[in-house]
Amino acid sequence: MGTAGYLDKLNDNQRAAVEYGVAGDAPAPPLLVIAGAGSGKTSTLAHRVAHLLVNGADPRRILLMTFSRRAAAELTRRVERITAQALGTGIAAEALLWAGTFHSIGARILRENATAIGLDPDFSIHDREDSADLMNLCRHGLGLSQTESRFPAKGTCLAIYSRTVNSEALLAAVLQDHFPWCGGWERELKRLFGAYVEAKQAQNVLDYDDLLLAWAQVMADPAFAAHVGDTWDHVLIDEYQDTNRLQARILQGLKPDGRGLTVVGDDAQSIYAFRAATVRNILDFPGGYEPRADVITLDRNYRSTQPVLAAANAVIGEARERFTKDLWTDRASGAKPRIVTYATEGDQARHIVDQVLEARETGTRLMDQAVLFRTSSHSVQLEAELTRRNVPYVKFGGLKFLDSAHVKDLLAFLRLSRNPRDRVAGFRVLQLVPGVGPKAAGRVLEALDLTADPRSAIAEVPAPPRATADWPALVEALTTDAPWPAALSLARAWYEPHLDRLHEDAEARRADLLQLEQIATGYPSAETFLTDLALDPPDATSDQAGVPLKDEDYLILSTIHSAKGQEWKSVHVLNAVDGCIPSDLGTGTTDDLEEERRLLYVAMTRAKEALSLGVPQRFYVTNQGRNGDRHVYASRTRFIPKTILDRFEVTHWSPLRPDGAPVRAAPQPIDVAARMRGMWAD
Repeated sequence: MGTAGYLDKLNDNQRAAVEYGVAGDAPAPPLLVIAGAGSGKTSTLAHRVAHLLVNGADPRRILLMTFSRRAAAELTRRVERITAQALGTGIAAEALLWAGTFHSIGARILRENATAIGLDPDFSIHDREDSADLMNLCRHGLGLSQTESRFPAKGTCLAIYSRTVNSEALLAAVLQDHFPWCGGWERELKRLFGAYVEAKQAQNVLDYDDLLLAWAQVMADPAFAAHVGDTWDHVLIDEYQDTNRLQARILQGLKPDGRGLTVVGDDAQSIYAFRAATVRNILDFPGGYEPRADVITLDRNYRSTQPVLAAANAVIGEARERFTKDLWTDRASGAKPRIVTYATEGDQARHIVDQVLEARETGTRLMDQAVLFRTSSHSVQLEAELTRRNVPYVKFGGLKFLDSAHVKDLLAFLRLSRNPRDRVAGFRVLQLVPGVGPKAAGRVLEALDLTADPRSAIAEVPAPPRATADWPALVEALTTDAPWPAALSLARAWYEPHLDRLHEDAEARRADLLQLEQIATGYPSAETFLTDLALDPPDATSDQAGVPLKDEDYLILSTIHSAKGQEWKSVHVLNAVDGCIPSDLGTGTTDDLEEERRLLYVAMTRAKEALSLGVPQRFYVTNQGRNGDRHVYASRTRFIPKTILDRFEVTHWSPLRPDGAPVRAAPQPIDVAARMRGMWAD
C-alpha cells in the first residue's frame, strides 16, 4: 500500500468524508456528504473512490452513478490520476466497470437479467423523439387526434407520462399540479398510456423512463434486490439532491441497511422539481436508516470571495428546512455584491452591457462573465441590446429569443405588411392560415407580384379554397393602417388565435410576444425596428444558441438551471424581483417557493469575484382586459428582506443624458433610387 500523501491537499472535512469507514473490514455505514457550492465535491468523491481502491477494494465491485456521462468520465479520470499518485501506477479508468449514469447502469442491469425478469434481452431503447412518435401512433390508433376539442399533442402526452412515472404519483395529481389544462382528459390519457405500454412491449422496446421504472420494479422483490445488490460492495451517488422517487427506491433496494452507500449532494442546490426530482430524498436520507446515517458537511468554498458567500448564506439562511451550513473562504475582498435598481428593463440591459464591456477593457474576458436569469424570456431586452452593440454571446437554456418560431412569425407578418413582395415572409405568414399550404401560398404571392400596388391588391386576391373562413381576418390585419408601435399590437392580436392553435405552451410564448412589443416601443418606426433586428440574423436552433467560432470571445447568457455546476469571475442576475425570482408560477405552494429561493442561491454562488442583482422597478405588460397596455411596478425579491440588506451594496443607475447637443437641420430630400438607376442608364 502507498502512503496517504495523496490526501494531503484535502481539508479536514473533505478528508473525513474520504476516509469514513474505509479502514474497517466491512463496508462502511451509510454516509451523506453535504457538499456546499464550490466546496470541492467532485474532488472529494473521486478521492473517496481512490481511497477505497488503495485500501484493497475491488474496482469491479464499486458502483459509481452520476447524472451525466461527462461527469462519470471526469470522475473516473480523476480516480486514475489519484491512484497513480498513491500507488505509482493508476487503476485504469476502464477497471471501474460500473461507472455511469443511472439510466446507463439501469440498461445494463435489465439486459443482463432480462430472461429472469420477463424481458427479451434484445430489447431496443427509444430516445425521446422515438418515444413521442410511438405515443403519437397510439394517439392516432385510439382516435384521440380527431377529438372535437384539441387533445394534448404527443410531446405533452409524453411529458405527462414521464412525470407520472418518475414521481410515482397518481395521474390525477400530476394533471392537477403540473398540467391543469389537460385535466379534462384523465380517462383518455390513462387509456393512451396503457396502449403505449402495450405497444412498447409488443415491439420489444423500452423508453428512457422504463430504464428506471423496470429497475425499480425489480428492486421491489427482496430476493432479486439482494441478488442485484450483491454485485457491489460500495455504491456512491453524485448529485443526490437531483434524484427522483424511483431512484431513491432503487438505492433502498440495493443497500437496504445502507452499508457501503455514500451519497453526495447539496439540498440548497435542489432545483429540478420540474424533472420530478425531490429535495425530500436528501433531506430524509439520514433518517432512512437505523442507526441514522452520518452526515459530513463540506462548507469551505474555493470559488467565491467572502462577501459573495456572506450574501448567499444570508439568502439560503431564510429557508424553511435545510441542512445548516455557512459557506466560508479565506478569499477576502472589500467588494460586496451589488443590488442595482433601474427604472426599466431597458435601463438594466444597457447598464449590464456597459459593465460587461468595461470589465473586458480592464482584462476580464467576455467568457469569464455571465448573465443569469430565471426564465429564457427574461433575456429579451438584453439580447436586443447586445445585438445592437455587436457584442457576441452564447445563450444556454433555450433558443435565442429571435430564433423562436412564434417571434419569427410575428416579425414575418410585420415585414409582409410593409412589403408584400417579401416572398420569404409571405410564405411563412400565409401558411399560418389553416388550409393554406406551400402551393396555395405560392399562387397568392405570384398574383401579388403581377400588380403595381401589391399592398392594395391583397384585398382583391381570391382566398384559397380551403381558407375562406380565416382569410378576411388576414387581409384586414395586413391592410389596416396603424401608427407605430400600435401596428405591432394589431399584428399580435391577429396572430394570437393561431398561437393558441399551433402551440400548447401558448401562454409562455405569449409572454415573449409581449416582450417583443416592449422592445418595439424604443424604436421610432417599424422599419428601424426590423432593420436593427435583421442585422444579426438568427441561425441557431440548439440549446447552445448562436455559438461563435471557438477562438472568439463571447458573453455567456444562461438560465439559472443551465448554469448549475458552472462558475464565472463576474455574474449579473437579471430581474431579482417578485414575479421573476420567485416566478409567478413558483409561488403556488411552500415547496415551490423554497425551490425558487434555492434558484437564487444557485445563481449567486456561480460568482467568483463580482456579483450584481438587477432590480427593474417598472415592467411593461399587456392587459388582456379593458385597461390595455400598461406599466406595472415591481419590488425587490422577497428572498432579500431588509434584515439581510447589509450584505449588499445597494445602488441606483439611470442613463446619462447629453446636454446642449446641437440639433442639425434636416437636409434637402434626395432620390437615391433614381441615382442608383442612373448608374446604369445609357
